[in-house]
Parts: sequence; C-alpha cells; structure tokens
Amino acid sequence: MAGINTVSLTGRLTRDVELRKTKSDTPFASVTVAVDRYVKNKDGNQQTADFINVIVWKQSASYLAEHAGKGTMIGVEGRLQSRSYENQSGQKVNVTEVSADNVYILCQPQDASAKAAPQMQPQYGSSAQQPSQQYAPAGQNYYGGYTPIY
Repeated sequence: MAGINTVSLTGRLTRDVELRKTKSDTPFASVTVAVDRYVKNKDGNQQTADFINVIVWKQSASYLAEHAGKGTMIGVEGRLQSRSYENQSGQKVNVTEVSADNVYILCQPQDASAKAAPQMQPQYGSSAQQPSQQYAPAGQNYYGGYTPIY
C-alpha cells in the first residue's frame, strides 16, 4: 500500500529567489518559506515562525525568480523528501525539504521594491495536466486574484 505524502504551505519568502540550473540545464530555485505558527504560553498565544526549505523546478522556478522577492507571500503544494550529501569537510549531511509541485504567488510585500506579478490565468508546464473545464472556465480566475504557477 502506498503512503500519502502531501504538503501544503502558505508563508513569506525569506530572501530573493536565486534561479540556478542543474548540470543538465534544468532550472531550479531553493527557497525558504517562513510559515507562521501560534504557540500557547502563560500569557496566551504567541506568534512564531517555522522556516521551511522548498525546491521549485522548471517553469515554476523561472517564474518565481522573475516575479517574487523577499517578503512575497506564496502558497506551495508539494511533497516532503529527504536526501543526503557529503559536505566540503567530508561529513554526511541529511536534508528534509519540500519538493514543490505547484507554487502560487499570493501577495506582494507592501514596499515598492518587490517585483510585480502579473494577474493571469493559470499556466501549465509540461509536468502538470490541464484542469477540466469545470475547474477554471475561460475568462474566470478561481484563485481570488492569486497568480498560480505550475
């Protein structure tokens, strides 16, 4: 029986997106998303944040690098994955991160230095399937002004 591995996050980018490419020329971006969380203390609820590492691939990475920057609120749908590598000191490093399947630009920061994301109908990359007509009829945006990137 296969397990379910689904992650859904909403948070703000902690830094500008740096687009990189693999040796096979596939674009990707490694970003960190600050996700708010409330914890109870003796005085009530206190806000804190978890910092989640996310890997974004192909067209989604290129789009995010072009239209989002530090402070941009994004939504991420993906899966949790673990990997390990050997660092420069020869030590084994274990990493757990979210591999993004879908990324959404939800809103830009208040300051004018942020990059503006155009409002548009969803763009589907080669790895995503077209939704049915009932999902997104022509001329309507079911994302409440959010800009989905696939």
